[in-house]
Amino acid sequence: PEMDGFALLKKIRTSEDEGIAGLPVIIVTGAENDEEARAEALRLGGTDFISKPFNSTDLLARARAHANYQNERKELAKQAMIDPLTRLGNRRYLEHRLRQELALAARQQYKLSVVQLEIYQFNQLFVQLGKKRTDMVLLKLAQSLRGVIRKEDSLARSSVAQFTVLLPSAGPAGAKRFVERALKVSEKLAFQFRGKVQRLPLTVIIQTPAAHVGLTPRQVQLTLDEQLKKARTLGPGAVLSDDADTTLSVDDAAPILTIEQALALLRAGKSRPVISALPDLKRQLAPLLQLMKRVASGQETV
Repeated sequence: PEMDGFALLKKIRTSEDEGIAGLPVIIVTGAENDEEARAEALRLGGTDFISKPFNSTDLLARARAHANYQNERKELAKQAMIDPLTRLGNRRYLEHRLRQELALAARQQYKLSVVQLEIYQFNQLFVQLGKKRTDMVLLKLAQSLRGVIRKEDSLARSSVAQFTVLLPSAGPAGAKRFVERALKVSEKLAFQFRGKVQRLPLTVIIQTPAAHVGLTPRQVQLTLDEQLKKARTLGPGAVLSDDADTTLSVDDAAPILTIEQALALLRAGKSRPVISALPDLKRQLAPLLQLMKRVASGQETV
């Protein structure tokens, strides 16, 4: 053979492939050098030991036990990265994938965009609908977003009311196209409250970080948090990008502010969200304004 058992063990434990590096390895030792061999195997990362002579039943039983343990560890690690409600990746999964994508983008010199979508004023929605119905809204939004991402994209529920999407090889323009698809499907997620149909209001952040060696997921997240604070002040439907040329206007976003909501905001002294939504509100009022004009001109009578 080209290498002995110790050399093979060392090669396994130092493999760049995490699956290979974590394989359980049972060391078979001879009686003549049992203690010395065990000590060396332990130092190199051996999983278990069995001494000659041995029977195949014992070896098979140990191998099966270690294989089962390895599978259980993998399943637990997988579950630790999965959001139990939506079955999407969670924040831990997002950090893991973002670290990988940032390193790859820096190495290959391609663009990487990060899109964060947050349900606007989620706490109010929770109070209105309760936990059961709110969970259904979150689940439907997760399913809708899953339907508009590419195979190479990564989608995670990064916070209670937030979803984050990693878009490898996508610049600001590509991220904008994804956001347009996401807003389009979110329009269908209307819900009823006190007999009125309300749309699901989203706040969206688009970031295309300049990937370089040393850029960390935390640095990207801090920038997202800063942008999100600004977007929240703009009211429902706000979409902010770190690239001004690709920032979506209110006309591009889903029409989520109803006339009743606009009036309620004005009565509360909150005019800024209403100003942001004026183009959509005008479209909603257009049939009424046209009718008033026809009545005023005598074309129709009251």
